[in-house]
Amino acid sequence: MRGTKKSVSLIVIGVALVIGIVATPHVLLLIFAGVLVAVFLRSGGGWIAAKSGLPYHAGVGIFLCLIVLTFAGAFTAFAPAVTEQANELYDQLPSAANGLREWIESFAWGDELMRRLTPGGLWSSGSDAATMAVTSTFGALGNMVIILFIGIYGALDPGIYRKGALALLAPSIRPRGEEILDHAAATLSSWLGAKLISMAIVGILTAAGLWLIGIPLAFLLGLIAALLAFIPNIGPVIAAVPALLLAFAQGPTTMLLVGLVYLVVQTLESYVITPVIQQRNVALPPALIIAVQVLFGVLFGLAGLALATPLAALGLMLVRELYVGDYLRADDKGTGMSKTDE
Repeated sequence: MRGTKKSVSLIVIGVALVIGIVATPHVLLLIFAGVLVAVFLRSGGGWIAAKSGLPYHAGVGIFLCLIVLTFAGAFTAFAPAVTEQANELYDQLPSAANGLREWIESFAWGDELMRRLTPGGLWSSGSDAATMAVTSTFGALGNMVIILFIGIYGALDPGIYRKGALALLAPSIRPRGEEILDHAAATLSSWLGAKLISMAIVGILTAAGLWLIGIPLAFLLGLIAALLAFIPNIGPVIAAVPALLLAFAQGPTTMLLVGLVYLVVQTLESYVITPVIQQRNVALPPALIIAVQVLFGVLFGLAGLALATPLAALGLMLVRELYVGDYLRADDKGTGMSKTDE
């Protein structure tokens, strides 16, 4: 009977997840993004509470206030410069892109290449483009609000959601369920902390490198590089595009130097910064990250691409704990197989 309850509870959870992935995948991604925010707030608030001796809720509240004050101070100090540089970037990018297009079309193969890269459906009418931009903007803002509230409520009272998740399991496996939840929280917390530090270093190094070679808008381009570093492998490539377009107007030598800056920073991030910062339990094979990014990008678009890496870290932990640890090792013990038998 106990085995039946265990199997049924796991089957119910598995079926519910499959239905959610098939029917409403973007809702699950939205919830997962909120969980990441909750983990971030819980980690910061818990650290403050442990160091100060205050209650956990007070620690989370102080951490939230510090975040709000930090963003308000940064906005007050840097908003004018960022706005000015963003407007300048917005003004310069079209002319730089047109210059690159004209240079490509000057070659015999260039005209055919540009025709293939710019199908007629890509260019919408002004009203359609404006409507799509407004709709996307409000949709993104709404999603951000939902993610923020999920994160805040999840951080302030994680116990109620933890109890709800454990209640779905059969009583015999609830202790193991608690261990898995603890491992999941620790994995996401370690990954997120390492990623935030890595993003900050990438932004600083990129801005410094571009400033040294005399590229305008170095601060804004560094900020873009830091934000897009959240998406490994693909994010840095996207971040380099506006910098390369601006450098093209100054000549091929400058463009080459800009590409070299991004290449050096990405190499340092991939082979020095991330391995040093990340703990062993969240280290992910590069090939696995790329494969998961491609899969989630194709299936779920930009949201899937952005969240592919933390989902891969979580999935790898679950495979290690549940499939390898609980199932395969239990099977080895049951059959009496030893390492020499293997």
